[in-house]
Order: sequence, then structure tokens, then C-alpha cells
Amino acid sequence: MHIEVDDLSRHQVHALLEEHLANMYELSPPEQVFALDLNQLKAGDITFWTVWQEDVLLGCGALKELTPAHGEIKSMRTPAAARGRGAGRAVLVHIISVAQQRGYTKLSLETGTHPVFEPAHKLYLSQGFIMSGPFGGYQANEHSVFMELVLCGIPSPRSGAEPRAGQQPRPSGTQNEPSASHVSP
Repeated sequence: MHIEVDDLSRHQVHALLEEHLANMYELSPPEQVFALDLNQLKAGDITFWTVWQEDVLLGCGALKELTPAHGEIKSMRTPAAARGRGAGRAVLVHIISVAQQRGYTKLSLETGTHPVFEPAHKLYLSQGFIMSGPFGGYQANEHSVFMELVLCGIPSPRSGAEPRAGQQPRPSGTQNEPSASHVSP
């Protein structure tokens, strides 16, 4: 299993993001769906990663820079057919690590309240996230759960291996790019 910065050009990634958005609109009213579409994920303040097992897409996740010290986790998704392989946990751990390398002191996220989101809640709690209130431009509502992780200790130095939000990733599909992580299942 490996994680790489993705340029959002591959059809497998498009299909996963379409599945993600369709599912979010099935579970929440349209005005309470905060999932990002393909074009929104290409914004300069977002870094997007995918998780692969050889040529099989196992998941994705993104990190949006809210301020130089605060990031937001976005677009965490594992295809229904690939769940239970550890890809969600792997990309979450990777995002937390990158946030520390960037010097962030806090990570926040918004997710849903529907029972189908319970495994995601458990995943975030297992990595030290706690329930919190709205952040950024979010407003409290009955369909959202807000969580945060305070990144303790001295921030890790910035690493040249991971592009900062706004920097261009390398083209997708390069197995040996420096921004790829290899993860044991």
C-alpha cells in the first residue's frame, strides 16, 4: 500500500469522488453537504492524496490550509468495495504527519451525524481527535459533527518531501516520487 500526492487526473479518482459526493447528498440535505468536488479539490490551499495497492485505488484524503497554523481534513473516502484494508487509517495518519511537518498546531474536520458515519467518528477518535464546535465558516447544524486534534509539542520542521498547499504535485502514477509513502497493511 502506498500514499501519493495526486493531481486528480485519473479516472479511478474521479469515480471515487463522484461516489463520495453522491453518497453525501443521499445522507444529508444539500445545504449541509460540505464535500468538495473535483474542481474545488484543485484549489491552491488543498493537498490531495490517494492510497493505492498496486493499481487499485483504496482511498483518498485531503488537507486544506485554513491558516499557517490550522488545517482542515477533507474528502476522506474509501470505496465501498475496498473498506477494511486500513487505507482510511493510513491516509489519516499521513495527513496528521504532514500537518505536523507544516507546523500546524491544530487539525479540524466536519463530518456527518448519520449512523453510517460512525466508523469515521471512531477512526478520528482513535487518532486523538475530540468533539469540538464549528470552525472556519461552518455553522452548527443537526447534520454535522465537528472534531479537532491539537498537535502537541514542538512542531516538526517543514519537510521538502511534501508540497505545501498551493504547490503543484508531481503527475499521478509515478511510483517512486519523493512525496509517496509506503505503508504496510
